[in-house]
Amino acid sequence: MRDIHPFLVLSPRIFNEKTSLVIGLPMTTAEYNADNPFAVALGAAAGRKSGQTSYVLCHQPKSFDWRQRKAKAHPLKRLPDALFVQVCERLNQIIQIG
Repeated sequence: MRDIHPFLVLSPRIFNEKTSLVIGLPMTTAEYNADNPFAVALGAAAGRKSGQTSYVLCHQPKSFDWRQRKAKAHPLKRLPDALFVQVCERLNQIIQIG
C-alpha cells in the first residue's frame, strides 16, 4: 500500500484543530467502485495514470488523528459544491441524519 491515502474531510476546521481529529471518507482509484452505489465518482484522478477515476467511498466513514499521522491537505483542496452535496446525500442514505 502506498504511503499516500487520499481522504475527503467532512468535519469542520474548528473541530479538527481543537481535537486533532478529522472525520471523513476515504478516496480511491480502484476500478471496481464504478458500479458501487455508495461511491461517488470525482472524475480523473490528479497525478495518476491517465484514465483513472477517483472515487469517494461514502460507506466507509473514518476518523483519525491528523497530527499523529502528519497528514497534509489534498492537492484538490476542496470538492466542487455539487460533488460535495452528492457525497453528503449518499452518506445520508446510510446514516440518515435529519
